[in-house]
Amino acid sequence: MAINPSIITRDLDKIADKTENIYESLHIVGQRAKQISNTLKEELNMKLSEFASTVDNLEEVFENKEQIEISKFYERMPKPSTLAMEEFMEGKVYSRFPEEPTAE
Repeated sequence: MAINPSIITRDLDKIADKTENIYESLHIVGQRAKQISNTLKEELNMKLSEFASTVDNLEEVFENKEQIEISKFYERMPKPSTLAMEEFMEGKVYSRFPEEPTAE
């Protein structure tokens, strides 16, 4: 079984040190990963929409190498969770708790 070389073991204490709570840290990383994923998905859809046609025939499907290259580029990119964890560990992620509404 091949192991992805980009997978590394993380020190949970270092992750927890950022917020003093491992669960809060992982929640922040998860939320950032969702943001990154949504952004990448929008970018990919915009680039692929340039190739959209109303008529699909078999020849167009096999000849559209640019679309295939764009898709392969996005497949080779690091996963959003990996990017989010790197940003978090480098202190590039800002997080805050929403303010509680005050009763009047």
